[in-house]
Amino acid sequence: MTRLLTPEDAPALAECLTENREFMRPWDALRDDRYFTPEGQREQIEEALRAYTSGAGAPFAILADDGSVVGRININGIIRGAFQSAAIGYWVSKSHNGRGLATAAVAEVKRYAFGPLDLHRLQAETLPHNTGSQRVLRRNGFTPFGVAPHYLKIAGEWQDHVLFQALNPEAV
Repeated sequence: MTRLLTPEDAPALAECLTENREFMRPWDALRDDRYFTPEGQREQIEEALRAYTSGAGAPFAILADDGSVVGRININGIIRGAFQSAAIGYWVSKSHNGRGLATAAVAEVKRYAFGPLDLHRLQAETLPHNTGSQRVLRRNGFTPFGVAPHYLKIAGEWQDHVLFQALNPEAV
């Protein structure tokens, strides 16, 4: 289950990120210590909510069955006009991996993107060896369409990424 992030989620996100810092290190950009604090997360959430208000993005919390925050999924870089496209990114805590939460969150966000946001296309990128995330995307109808060399700086290095996309079936 997902819901829109609020500034009140900052302490829970900071705790979850701190607990998962080593687990997520190979998949994430280098982060300074402030990022893992409630204050740092509040700043991240407030920035994401400004993007939401302006129509450029949408930040969601991924929730466990008990309602606790165990991850995050975002719609980023919404582009309107002839493109009608955006990208998604997500993570789930190590303790909740393999339970279908990422798959369900991607499905919910995809419905939101193709429903209320009326987007034509969603894109997602994964490191070539991130087979778990690739399975999540494939289960949600995303297909690979290329490899972008040196696409994102992950774990301190520019790394290739496999590009995936899903098209809105109502807009094809």
